[in-house]
Amino acid sequence: MSTDLTTIRQEFPLLEAKTYLNSCSYGVLAKPVEAAFRKYLESRHAHGSDWEVWVGELENLRASLARLLGCPPDDVSVSTSLSESVNALASSLDPTQGRDTIVTTDFDFPTSSQIWLAQERRGARVVRARADETGVAIPLAAFEALIDDRTLLVSLPWVCYRNGVKLDLKPVIRLARERGALVFVDAYQAIGSLPLSALELGADFIAGGCLKYLLGTAGIGFMYVRNSEQSPLIPVTTGWFAQADINAMDIYRNDPSPMARRFESGTPNVSATYACTAGIELVLDVGLQAIRDQALHLTGLIVDGVQSRGWTLVTPASPDRHGSLIAIAAKDAPALVRALADDDIVVSERDNNLRVSPHFYNDDEDIERLFASLERNAGLLAV
Repeated sequence: MSTDLTTIRQEFPLLEAKTYLNSCSYGVLAKPVEAAFRKYLESRHAHGSDWEVWVGELENLRASLARLLGCPPDDVSVSTSLSESVNALASSLDPTQGRDTIVTTDFDFPTSSQIWLAQERRGARVVRARADETGVAIPLAAFEALIDDRTLLVSLPWVCYRNGVKLDLKPVIRLARERGALVFVDAYQAIGSLPLSALELGADFIAGGCLKYLLGTAGIGFMYVRNSEQSPLIPVTTGWFAQADINAMDIYRNDPSPMARRFESGTPNVSATYACTAGIELVLDVGLQAIRDQALHLTGLIVDGVQSRGWTLVTPASPDRHGSLIAIAAKDAPALVRALADDDIVVSERDNNLRVSPHFYNDDEDIERLFASLERNAGLLAV
């Protein structure tokens, strides 16, 4: 795919009608992704049932995810959501064998935090690394005070969905490993917008989904499992696609795959595998570093624009402390989202803050239109 921005934007028809700055919620539909949906429908029309091909599409998706994550395909499990992946992981942990503590954070997405809290019924102790007085940083000391020889797992969001804060993962991962704890990274709000090497990062598990910066659709989640064949963890949530041989159809024994596939469950979302592979391949064609460079340029314009007008920036201004999401304080964020929508500008809100999340397909004119509309609605912004 061309890296020329004008050519890239032609692949996203919505951009002709909307200024779309909401990729932290859902990526814009690209022509190759739409074509992938049609390919699936053509398979249904032509064959009705075509499981050999559909399982092949699942493996194509696994291979694309492995390229994205920088890891072997055997270390990637595919699910229908991040929640399904995390629940499978949680089911493989035993908090009654000495290590019983799960460390979470103030920046967690609800689903991961809720799943870890649910483990209290199984004997887990859940503690939380708190944000400092700024509300947009969790100091390493907060983790140092919590991670000890009781810690079973540390759960870290790479980018916070509410304020765009990007955690410095590596020092926490090193700390956890030194103290014998496993590390889970929720990469959903970052994957596809930040370069990543799973092997270099060193986390034990990295999970995400394909509907945001990966340009796919809902119905596909995934999880990287470090050295999956050597990992002793075996989920008690399972299904036929988690078996060593999915064609065995053996109702008399449970034989989990020795690879990351044992964290899968039942029939995959076949139509979504087509679409999500197409979205990931588009992202890989553009290149994660090129995507990050464009995001830094666009978020820099947003940060400068907010600060120069005297409005209140919630997200840290420093580019190494945020992802592709900038939060702006508002007096009435839902009303502001509606007002921007009247100008054909798509954004979202959390915690009464406006969330603006550009992607590589956005350009400077998109940011200019955003600020023109914000100026017309400045009474809804906090100062």
